[in-house]
Amino acid sequence: MPQRTWFITGVNSGFGRAMTEQLLERGDRVAGTVRNVDSVKDLTDKYGENFWVGSLDLTHTADIRTVVDQAFTDLGTVDVIVNNAGYGLFGAAEELTDEQVEHAIDTNLLGSIQIIRTALPHLRAQGAGRIIQLSTFGGQAAMPGGSMYHATKWGVEGFAEAVSIEVAPLGIGVTIVEPGGARTEFRNGSAKLGPAIEAYAATPAAFARNMITTGGTPAVGDPAKIAAAIIDSADQNPAPKRVVLGSDSFGIISGALTARLADVQSQKDSAALTDFPAGA
Repeated sequence: MPQRTWFITGVNSGFGRAMTEQLLERGDRVAGTVRNVDSVKDLTDKYGENFWVGSLDLTHTADIRTVVDQAFTDLGTVDVIVNNAGYGLFGAAEELTDEQVEHAIDTNLLGSIQIIRTALPHLRAQGAGRIIQLSTFGGQAAMPGGSMYHATKWGVEGFAEAVSIEVAPLGIGVTIVEPGGARTEFRNGSAKLGPAIEAYAATPAAFARNMITTGGTPAVGDPAKIAAAIIDSADQNPAPKRVVLGSDSFGIISGALTARLADVQSQKDSAALTDFPAGA
């Protein structure tokens, strides 16, 4: 397989780190972004010029444009863009602070949008490219205590799906990846909680808080296998619209879509009542 060049956000941990290690080990080039470049010094030392690293906080749009443009300038070609960086913000909607809400949207939603928008002119100039947007089963199903996390993931899925239709004629493929729970730092490191309000302690919203504070049951997903499956998706042609990873993700998404479709289909006749009469 010819050497590919990948641009991946958030390569210091989780899926981003696992993907980067696998890609570098097989001889591909990776342009990785982190907030602290020292967190990936071991990769720089081991892989040298095959690993390009840029310091990036996704809440700073101007910096996104600078780093993405510089990666294309320095590396010449980038074949695959992977929007991986992000985090979970949990708690009842009322429990979250304004600052937490804004930061989650800026990072998970706007950051991903601006990465893609900045990369598109370069991919168009190349006449080819692949965009991989990390989401979660929470991009299609919603659970109490995760309102803001779901807001960012549902939002970025809608954006990515629309973009996929826009850029397909230009030779650019877009894939949304929806993993289930995995044994990464997501629960016990990057996830954030809003300040607790006692009124929600005995409500369904407390489930997410309890999962984060206690660790919950071990996740079923193997990060290395998930990373490998994400990498493999770049070889599928045409680009798959969605890649569901994990038995838990499949079950949750299937249940949510089945229930949603049943709800919509039950309203077929009542929906038509708001139309103008035929021929009007």
